[in-house]
Amino acid sequence: MGKEARSARDNEAAPVEARTVPAGWQKNRLRYGFNEIDGWPGFAFDDNRSEIYRRLKLMDTEIVRLFVFDKPVPDPFKRWDFFAAVVDAVLASGAKPMITFAKFDAPHNDPVRIDRYVKRSIEVAWNCLEQWGGDEVKDWYWCVWNEPNNPDVGGNLSYQDYLAIYRAVAEPVVELLAPHCGPAGVKIGGPSIDGTQRAYWLDWIAQLLNDVDDDHLAFVNWHMYGDWRPAAPVETVTVKLVDDPASPNGATFEALTMSRTPQYEARARSVGRLIGERDILNFCGELNTIAHHEHDFTGGLNRSVFGAAYYASSIVNLMRGGADLEMRWTATSKHWYGRDDAYGLMTNEGAPTPPALAKQIVAQHVRRGDLIRFPASDPSLSGIDAVISRGENGRTSAVLVNTLPKRRRIELSRLGEGAENCCDVLRLDAETGDVVLRERAAGEVTIDGYGLVVLSEDASQTVID
Repeated sequence: MGKEARSARDNEAAPVEARTVPAGWQKNRLRYGFNEIDGWPGFAFDDNRSEIYRRLKLMDTEIVRLFVFDKPVPDPFKRWDFFAAVVDAVLASGAKPMITFAKFDAPHNDPVRIDRYVKRSIEVAWNCLEQWGGDEVKDWYWCVWNEPNNPDVGGNLSYQDYLAIYRAVAEPVVELLAPHCGPAGVKIGGPSIDGTQRAYWLDWIAQLLNDVDDDHLAFVNWHMYGDWRPAAPVETVTVKLVDDPASPNGATFEALTMSRTPQYEARARSVGRLIGERDILNFCGELNTIAHHEHDFTGGLNRSVFGAAYYASSIVNLMRGGADLEMRWTATSKHWYGRDDAYGLMTNEGAPTPPALAKQIVAQHVRRGDLIRFPASDPSLSGIDAVISRGENGRTSAVLVNTLPKRRRIELSRLGEGAENCCDVLRLDAETGDVVLRERAAGEVTIDGYGLVVLSEDASQTVID
């Protein structure tokens, strides 16, 4: 399979104007996606699930990651009907699934366990072909394992053990699916490596790229959260710190967490350099502010206006770094102990959090295939993450994210590239609370603390509710 095949396929979905890239601009490669894991019952069965699908479409969601063989998700061998319902929900939202064969229990170098895992993985893929047909399944993604370097999540495998498992799964899955996929090939990859404060995570990407050829590796996948420590005094939560220091709290913790969003650009660039000219995609498969599901642990920072600014800043930095996919953890909240968890962008009924509204307005104005440009360094824009986008019919939009807690005024003339003509403003910040406000700009915009604005020549059709 050649680079031309998959590049041509990407261009089919891109606006005509975006195919010729002028100097100083780049083509936006970033797909929007989600993980849909613990909250799958609402996603697949809730009476109001159509509202979830509506929002996912507004967020231009292209890929939704599902697990098998791990977590409280439908077991395709015990309840195929439940598993199929979740897949159907992905398709109803207009996206394609990424089926992740998450793991099996240790020992991970046991040939019997590996053989059983491989056979189960192949059977899942075969049953998908039987139920949805090759013409549909050819566009799906397949991922081998989840966070193999994380002892709490993926079993703390050695790289060599992971490579043996990857090869054992990828070869038969590619053989099964390749006749249906044509020149684009089978979209299989890994290792879904945990990069949150873990040293040497990039080694896994480098080694996998070295050890697996392009026919058996369509993407590499890496994860990053702002922090996994609590945003609260450590003595107030039940947490295992693994000898790491307790986190600072309050405004200091917020500043520290927000300071990490530029790493999304740096990491995407690092992975991109390892990929080089090969026909392999660069996926950020999990991101969020804090890696935990309890509200007392996260201090509300995953689902607040702060979380909206963190998420929007991460997306802008991934665009800047040339990533091919971002996947928020998670789309739908798990409802447990009488309330939603601290992860989900939406409730089980589809009610949005501020980060959901932020992504909803960003995705409607900066799409894959658009031309994008990042304003030149300017002292007046310090602490502002910004991207200017040109799409179909010359549409011009801009996203400005305030990564500082203070009130900021931005003169539109500082942005250039037509942004000074973008007078329709959609604002989400400390002053607007949990809603997006429509405003008109008169040469400048204001962002009150952590938050963002989307500017456009015409945002009248943008859905903000």
